[in-house]
Amino acid sequence: MQTILVIDDDESLRDTIGVMLEREGFRSVLAGDGRSGFERALTVKPDMLLVDLRLPGMSGVEICKQLRAANVRTPIIVLSAMGDEVDKVLLLEIGADDYVVKPFGTRELLARIRAVLRRTSPDARKVISFADTEVDLERRVVTRRGEELKFTPAEYNLLTYFLQNPDRPLTRDMILNSVWGYESFPNTRTVDAHVVKLRQKLEPDPNIPRHFLTVHGVGYRFLP
Repeated sequence: MQTILVIDDDESLRDTIGVMLEREGFRSVLAGDGRSGFERALTVKPDMLLVDLRLPGMSGVEICKQLRAANVRTPIIVLSAMGDEVDKVLLLEIGADDYVVKPFGTRELLARIRAVLRRTSPDARKVISFADTEVDLERRVVTRRGEELKFTPAEYNLLTYFLQNPDRPLTRDMILNSVWGYESFPNTRTVDAHVVKLRQKLEPDPNIPRHFLTVHGVGYRFLP
């Protein structure tokens, strides 16, 4: 059974998440402030942390930084309030694996938890290849024919989402929710614009895509 440590000072939300996790087959450990949560992360050694960004005693950002500085690689999902300025690049820099904006639905949170656990499991493939492209998931580096390509965080996250869901029709809403979160980019055209960028960088001929295919009336499908 996998253990998830929830660090949040909102008692009712903390308890709700704890009950949901237990119902889904996880073991939940709960902490109400940053300092005790940080200490439990070191002693309990959970499989994942859910950390509120604003905490008494020690902020969520500080918890992430200190755990990573101590070489603790436990995956972390940051929980942030709607009004918080969530800088995705900053979150990656402090070592968070994903974030969810409050208020969130339990299904969305569960989907994020499972996706991060899959992605960070010891037996997850760290380098994924297709055609003439290699994606190093640990180093977040994409190379094509041996040359490193530059990707924005959103382009990279979209690419890895496709890689993790090969040969599966994905709606624009599914992609939006998993890659951006509904609150950040409520416009499905964002998805289309980023798929165009992936095609330009990774397709032999961007006008006749072989890998990032349009599924009419649905969304997209990635064919390795």
